[in-house]
Amino acid sequence: MPRNALLLLSRLLLAALFVPSGFHALTDIAGTSGYFAGLGLPLPTLVAWATGLFELIAGLLILVGLKTPIVALLLAAFCIAAGVIGHYGQGGDDPTLTFMHSQMLMKDIALSGGFLALAMAGAGAYSIDGWTLKARRA
Repeated sequence: MPRNALLLLSRLLLAALFVPSGFHALTDIAGTSGYFAGLGLPLPTLVAWATGLFELIAGLLILVGLKTPIVALLLAAFCIAAGVIGHYGQGGDDPTLTFMHSQMLMKDIALSGGFLALAMAGAGAYSIDGWTLKARRA
């Protein structure tokens, strides 16, 4: 498969996690802030709004390929922070929950690797970044 098609597919797959997650967080602020309160975070409602907006906007920017290297680096850092804050050491004495949280932590670490690769490769030709770069060269 050509490079630009793979970069488009990568962006679509990564955005498929963040756009719905951000939308869900924003449409269920009570549930999202309850989760953050359960983690012991201060100002959980503010954190819920900020997280939901960040996930939605960053996911949409990745989807269309706008400012991809910067947004991908921010999402890589976000994934590591979310994994450590939300999943590291969680589960208590329940082995099923402990296993689930360790898997979610590893998922967040893997996602950050994907975002680092996308930051390095760029969005490709099938993106706003690609179109504006082509227009500047013309």
